[in-house]
Amino acid sequence: MRVLLWLCLLLPLSLNAAERLQVVTSFSILADMTRQIGGDHIDIYNIVGPDADAHTFEPSPDDARHIQQAGLVVTNGLHFESWLDRLVSGTQTKALVIRASDGVIPRTMEEDGQTIADPHAWNNLANAKIYAVNIKRALIQADPAHSDAYERNYQTYLAAIEKLLAYAQSTLGQLPAGNRHIVTSHDAFAYLGQAYGIRFSAPQGLSTEREPSAAEVAALIRQIREEHIKAVFVENIKDGRLLKQIAEESGARIGGTLYSDALAAEGPASTYLGMYRSNIDTLTQALRD
Repeated sequence: MRVLLWLCLLLPLSLNAAERLQVVTSFSILADMTRQIGGDHIDIYNIVGPDADAHTFEPSPDDARHIQQAGLVVTNGLHFESWLDRLVSGTQTKALVIRASDGVIPRTMEEDGQTIADPHAWNNLANAKIYAVNIKRALIQADPAHSDAYERNYQTYLAAIEKLLAYAQSTLGQLPAGNRHIVTSHDAFAYLGQAYGIRFSAPQGLSTEREPSAAEVAALIRQIREEHIKAVFVENIKDGRLLKQIAEESGARIGGTLYSDALAAEGPASTYLGMYRSNIDTLTQALRD
């Protein structure tokens, strides 16, 4: 009798879980944004986890299985996860597949003789608002029964983005004019730089797959010396040895760790807004003097 009672108690939980919208996200930043808006009405399977590099990721059969079974797949777009396009096509999933960056005005740059779009659009909070509305609309389209909840969660999240945006403008806006050029591992922060008048340089280009040449590293070291750049920053997704070598040879100091393409596994930077706040505070602490 007791066993039957326990089964009766557990059955609604199992049914409720089965009724939740099954969502696949490509990397940890999108997973958190989607979780904030989807709330209790979705189950998320995220492919590229915290502190991991989506540029060099190799998907597994389990990733393909989750995509095939999903009701919604949330991608970044802007050619950030080219491996995911192949995965979606190969599974022939019936899921709604959206690009969270749709509507963003992409910055472009020349790399190896080609003009390419910068996919790191989430590093501008104004773009994060575009991501959020795209995710909300996709959730409502895939699961209209919970549209009111998605709308409420979206409005709450939008207010939090706006609050952080005001903090970023007031904090980074106070940096001295001479302290606004810094070096990171790869070229992931240009959208942030555009927003707040900070110039970022990097030994690697937009993708961590491209290894810098010895001549490029030497040129960057000369630039740091000539322009008296104060700090270089390592990234949570990258081995920091090259940046430490550059800092040692140029005389700059390591200004801390920035979160570029992934959240932290734990701590304040384990959410998108916490990650962004951490980056603001790390930059400000290193550059304000």
